[in-house]
Amino acid sequence: MKRPASLALALVSCLAAAPALAQEHWTEGPVWEVSTYRTKPGKFDDYLKYLRGSYLVTTAEEKKQGLILDSKVFIKSTQDGPNDWDICIATLYPSFAKALDFNAGDEGKMKAIAEKHFKTKDEQKQREMASPRFQWRDYISTTYVREVTLKPLAP
Repeated sequence: MKRPASLALALVSCLAAAPALAQEHWTEGPVWEVSTYRTKPGKFDDYLKYLRGSYLVTTAEEKKQGLILDSKVFIKSTQDGPNDWDICIATLYPSFAKALDFNAGDEGKMKAIAEKHFKTKDEQKQREMASPRFQWRDYISTTYVREVTLKPLAP
């Protein structure tokens, strides 16, 4: 009777130790939302103009208001095939909760930013004004990754 309980306790201890061992290697940091896209033939410049005119402006305001920590655009000059990405958009959030969980206050700020940028409260008109980007690129994927700071090894 004591043997199964001892085995169960040992198993639970081993399972709990694995994440603890991993944590000794780093300190958790913020979370990146990384989305990749493939521009359609001849539409690369059009999409970059859109990013410069809408994305750059709105993300600067989101950063100013504390909705995001940072954002970056990456360009991949060579593709490994027809379904590989050529533009990557990364947005930095302080946590998974901030990146993934709905927050009414943040949503209100985002709507106000869009209203100011598109100069209309009508969300349908805002979507129509932003929709040309769908003609210029294809969505490939989105992933969320945590940034970590490695801890130095003890001497």
